[in-house]
Amino acid sequence: MQTRDLAAAARAAQGRVVNAAVAPLPRLRALHARDLPELMTIENAAYEFPWTQGIFSDCLAAGYECWVLEDGGQLLGYGVLSAAAGEAHILNVCVAPAHQHCGLGRLLVRRLLDLARWHRAAQVFLEVRPSNPNAIALYHSEGFIQIGVRKGYYPAHGTREDAIVMGMDLLPPSH
Repeated sequence: MQTRDLAAAARAAQGRVVNAAVAPLPRLRALHARDLPELMTIENAAYEFPWTQGIFSDCLAAGYECWVLEDGGQLLGYGVLSAAAGEAHILNVCVAPAHQHCGLGRLLVRRLLDLARWHRAAQVFLEVRPSNPNAIALYHSEGFIQIGVRKGYYPAHGTREDAIVMGMDLLPPSH
């Protein structure tokens, strides 16, 4: 809408109540062990070959950055990042199937990238299935580039699927 159209709309609305409420963004917070049952519901719904609850427990015990996205107490997604020796690795990013394609994956990836910077990582890496074009497009749009392929990395029905290895150099946050 152009400025004069906005002004006309404002004049027309004078004297009337206009509801312009904006829904709040979901909240990002650290994952807790008590979240694991609900997280596993999402993991099992989203992946044919999901991580086990034990893997998530191990990530928490190792001190990895494990974050959830929640709205009204309901988990919508999560992400896991390991960071050490000047680099970071995004290990898992998942959004509940009913909430995909709404920008929540991007919100999680950006949080993980911020955490990688906080850990002073110079680079961040991840693996993604070639059969997941939406994730590949998201990662490309956030600045990742393909740097390699890991042959037979992922389990698949009766076989193995390669992984596309992606990476990006992290710049310090702009102030």
